[in-house]
Amino acid sequence: MRQAKTSTKPKRAITLGGGGPAAGLHIGVLKKLAQVPITFDVWALSCIGAWVGIIYNQCDKGNEADQTYEFFRNGVFRDDVSYSRFPINTVFGPDWYGNTRALIEFLANLDNYGNIWLPDRIMDSFRETAALLLQGRKWEDGEFNQWVLNNFMAVNPLSRFLTSMMFLSNINGLSKIYYPDSSFLKKIKFSKLDTAEPYIYHNAFNLTTPNIQLFSNKKDRYKQITAASLCACSALPYIEGTVDIDGDTYCEGALVDTVNFKSLLEDHHDFDEIWVSRIVDAKQIHEPRNLGAALGNLCQLFAASLGEDDIRLFEYHAIEDNWRGTIVEIHVDANVNFDWSHSNLASGRDRGIEAADAAHKAYLHTS
Repeated sequence: MRQAKTSTKPKRAITLGGGGPAAGLHIGVLKKLAQVPITFDVWALSCIGAWVGIIYNQCDKGNEADQTYEFFRNGVFRDDVSYSRFPINTVFGPDWYGNTRALIEFLANLDNYGNIWLPDRIMDSFRETAALLLQGRKWEDGEFNQWVLNNFMAVNPLSRFLTSMMFLSNINGLSKIYYPDSSFLKKIKFSKLDTAEPYIYHNAFNLTTPNIQLFSNKKDRYKQITAASLCACSALPYIEGTVDIDGDTYCEGALVDTVNFKSLLEDHHDFDEIWVSRIVDAKQIHEPRNLGAALGNLCQLFAASLGEDDIRLFEYHAIEDNWRGTIVEIHVDANVNFDWSHSNLASGRDRGIEAADAAHKAYLHTS
């Protein structure tokens, strides 16, 4: 940590990284820092951190953290009883209309029925199966699974057709959040971000170019923050669908760059302090017991490893660039889960408050 040189009010930035259902941690951090009070001139955001930061800054002044909490509680997270047997949040739903249209297009295309029936491969499978049975030995799990895959599913006309429909059609099965006219998105007042301060930006990855694209609430060289850009910045591959903006296709930017530390220093080299709320790290990795936990790990693993590496690289480059400000990292404990439930949101907020309190005390001690 490097000490700021200014004796007046420091110029500060805060970075809010990704972590999906761990959004409550960010909210708790912001609630505690507002009570201190510590305010920020620049907000660098990605993924769920962009959602929290943008919602927070469009709220009425005075109780932004509580309003942000209520937005997520009422609009994104699900009550515990419902979540216990429907472990999906309230906004990332399948694109039923788009998938139905893609299904009809697939079924209507006669080319998709070619190479479905392969008699020679079916006969080869019968011979292979007979040979395996005549060996008279117990099959191991791997061997049995290989037989099911290659000598049953791969040659069965029905499974061939269904697999073709799953992998080769436009039925992607992904969740979709960007509906421009949805009441959920209309609750976010993006016009309230167009104020003198703070400066806010978030990232998304442009799959068309391809490169990281930044979106800002100021009219500078970055694109404008909109509902589309906000949805794009959290479009995690294999989970959420991509978003098209001005003819280009975008997905989540945190996969490539946590919160664009490089741009942060290039645009604002006169910072005295940068506070980092990363919310996830490698200590929070848990063995997945089911598909829901595995999907949680998908969010957590890349955010943890990339975030840790990015912070270390940022500290190195800050020294190389002779930046003499202070970096304050806010660490949370390892007891974090990735449920989109009310109880997890509340627990995350409490732990975020504790983490910010500890970081602030350490900050005062070294100042």
